[in-house]
Amino acid sequence: MAEQPTSAASLGTVDQQALDEVVTFTSELIRIDTTNRGGGDCQERPAAEYAAEKLSEAGLKPTILERTPGRGNVVARIEGTDPTADALLVHGHLDVVPAEAADWSVDPFSGEVRDGVVWGRGAVDMKNMDAMILATVRQWARVGFRPRRDIVIAFTADEEASAEDGSGFLADQHPGLFEGCTEGISESGAFTFHDGGGRQLYPIAAGERGTGWLKLTARGKAGHGSKVNKANAVGRLAAAVARIDEHEWPVRLTPTVRAALTEMAALYGIPADVDAPDFDVDALLAALGPAAALVEPTVRNSANPTMLSAGYKINVIPGDATAHVDGRYLPGGEDEFKATLDKLTGPDVDWEYHHREVALQAPVDSPTYARMRAAVEEFAPEGHVVPYCMSGGTDAKQFSRLGITGYGFAPLKLPEGFDYQALFHGVDERVPVEALHFGVRVLDRFLRTA
Repeated sequence: MAEQPTSAASLGTVDQQALDEVVTFTSELIRIDTTNRGGGDCQERPAAEYAAEKLSEAGLKPTILERTPGRGNVVARIEGTDPTADALLVHGHLDVVPAEAADWSVDPFSGEVRDGVVWGRGAVDMKNMDAMILATVRQWARVGFRPRRDIVIAFTADEEASAEDGSGFLADQHPGLFEGCTEGISESGAFTFHDGGGRQLYPIAAGERGTGWLKLTARGKAGHGSKVNKANAVGRLAAAVARIDEHEWPVRLTPTVRAALTEMAALYGIPADVDAPDFDVDALLAALGPAAALVEPTVRNSANPTMLSAGYKINVIPGDATAHVDGRYLPGGEDEFKATLDKLTGPDVDWEYHHREVALQAPVDSPTYARMRAAVEEFAPEGHVVPYCMSGGTDAKQFSRLGITGYGFAPLKLPEGFDYQALFHGVDERVPVEALHFGVRVLDRFLRTA
């Protein structure tokens, strides 16, 4: 079927059924409680079966795979028209973080659609994108469209914890399902960022900081709380935690972050030479105003103390104490990160990785990035696409083991005042219906040209 001419005001190649389905699928997926509390406490299987059913109705042959019973993953392949072309992975996770119903305005697992907004846990992280993928694939089946390159669809378990039952399991145990995939797209990119001054930015992710979740252990001499104790494990741990908290990490600019700073400085008319020896990144960030939030977390490594545990009685000095730290390091920055932690913890506190995953970097001058940019600009001509690096991580880390370069591309057009990033893991998570419509149009356009 030939594609029809499109404009920003048109529906492009997306029909009304796809627009209706992306809303319905988002709502129905939210109603399937896939809360991941960590430690294996999650059941994604019902959501996996739901996604597999929708794919099967589109004529695909999805496979459900589990490392652990109940932790379902779904993989399906759409064959492209060019067998010599590299394949593209399009993936989303099915699990969500916990939600305390008492804190919410609605039942977090109701999937309620009210006043043009879909409410519930997973509305932005990331059952909305899962729904966009399903709606797009089904639209293609209705019109008989085939993309140029093979597209592998994957819906994963366990992204909100270790990914051991999800993308890690798929990459390690079922690499053949991703044969030919060289690039992938998933969450946290191509959303509207309002800068407060009338500009709309659309950051597309081309990198992620590495994950270095740490466990610190201090050991000392146990004893009575009333006695002098020069080997107090709690004191040793507290001192190390304070040093980590107060440490000022040096600036380290990766190629992705350099590209982001260069494009944003040009957009705002700020003279800046990011390659100059005396370049002051903090001065540029200050000049960028609210838009600096897209870049500020990724110009340095970081380590934030998050958990403390010690003792069992107020008048007993314990023999050991532990803490956990959320560490993140830039591409190429892990050695410096480890050396710094060795110095900050000192001789009386040991540290180890509680969980570790690699940092990622993707080219911003690739044909795929250009096509993502073009797809956004077609439907948001008033917007400005900029590259950025995610401060956190996604399943792209695990899929990188297969040589797949990952981008963050889950398009949403959001109204001013809608704090998208605050809703990740936040209370009253929700997504506007119009944002979903925009998302499925842009995703469809990109995948047709990818």
